[in-house]
Amino acid sequence: MPRSPSLTTTVSTKGQVILPKAVRDHRRWPPGTRLIVKETPEGVLLTPASPFPPTRMEDVYGMLKYDGPPVSIKDMDEAVSAHFRRNYDREYDRD
Repeated sequence: MPRSPSLTTTVSTKGQVILPKAVRDHRRWPPGTRLIVKETPEGVLLTPASPFPPTRMEDVYGMLKYDGPPVSIKDMDEAVSAHFRRNYDREYDRD
């Protein structure tokens, strides 16, 4: 969003602030978006909260079982790249 004249809003009696539509659209914050509010020396910083709870590696390690032969990192990288190329080409209608 290019710099534009300052946008203003008002704090309601309930402490609510309406973000201008241009800001919400640019940030892709639909209604219901949870925001983290952080005070900074310059003012207040709003960032979207993660929709997922924090996860530790030990909580999820080994959840997906694989019974096949070991696969090298190179093979995994090639598979991910091939998948990306197929989906990228399809999404952007490329051959």
